[in-house]
Amino acid sequence: MSTNPADPLVALGALPGVPDAVDSVRKAVDRVYGHRVMRRRSNEVTSEAALRGARASAALSGADWALEEVRRRTDFGGDEEARTVGAALRLGAEAGQLLSIWRQSPMRVLARLHLVAAGDPGGSAGAEGAPGAVADSVGRPRQDGESVDEPLIEAPLPDATEVAGRLEGLADLIVTGSSAPALVTAAVVHGELLALRPFTSYSGLVARAAERIVLIGSGLDPKAICPAEVGHAEQGRAAYVAAFEGYLSGTPEGVAAWIAHCGRAVELGVRESTAVCEALQRGAA
Repeated sequence: MSTNPADPLVALGALPGVPDAVDSVRKAVDRVYGHRVMRRRSNEVTSEAALRGARASAALSGADWALEEVRRRTDFGGDEEARTVGAALRLGAEAGQLLSIWRQSPMRVLARLHLVAAGDPGGSAGAEGAPGAVADSVGRPRQDGESVDEPLIEAPLPDATEVAGRLEGLADLIVTGSSAPALVTAAVVHGELLALRPFTSYSGLVARAAERIVLIGSGLDPKAICPAEVGHAEQGRAAYVAAFEGYLSGTPEGVAAWIAHCGRAVELGVRESTAVCEALQRGAA
């Protein structure tokens, strides 16, 4: 996607429309961080953002539960939708614990995210993990011949060799670092993981959790109060898939549209947390 081998993400940050998206996201994030509620109650906003982000990510993966249902439930092992919601919640809780490892070993983080999402891979149907899943398929890239369960994304699957090569390239980008804006890096990480679907299950949830890790770890959203997952879900599954297909095309226009879509998702996440701040200020939350 870039001819600049030193920092290939920089060229993406200069694509038409991307600088405007980056600037709009930065201003939106600054506004919510300046809300008076954030001075003393930021932990509450962070917790609510994690819950709402998990609910939204699960919705994109086919488990579109009401927020209050997610809030009240304690058992997430009953059926496929419940397991998806449980996986999203576990990922939301885990993401913040992996920030220090991400820049040194992104592959280790991705493996951990999949392990967390899968829960108890060898468990029974009553366990919160996927029942009957093969334990040795969890926490590692899939191999040729293994089936992939990712209900939203129907694009052709790269073979295992391509997956391994592109994951290595993505990891190298993260470890080397980039001067590109955080939004650009987050969108590329998200898009690559969706394209590869590197695991036999929950790759979409993992991709969105990785996007969240980049946004937090970059310093754009250090308190994790801007859940992009909320914005992705609010724009709708059809718009999400259409924007992702632009990324898959590899064209400058398609990639720019995907980055802008991810930027809009962050802004909608900001709007969600601004509403939470307002509710806390009124004493309604």
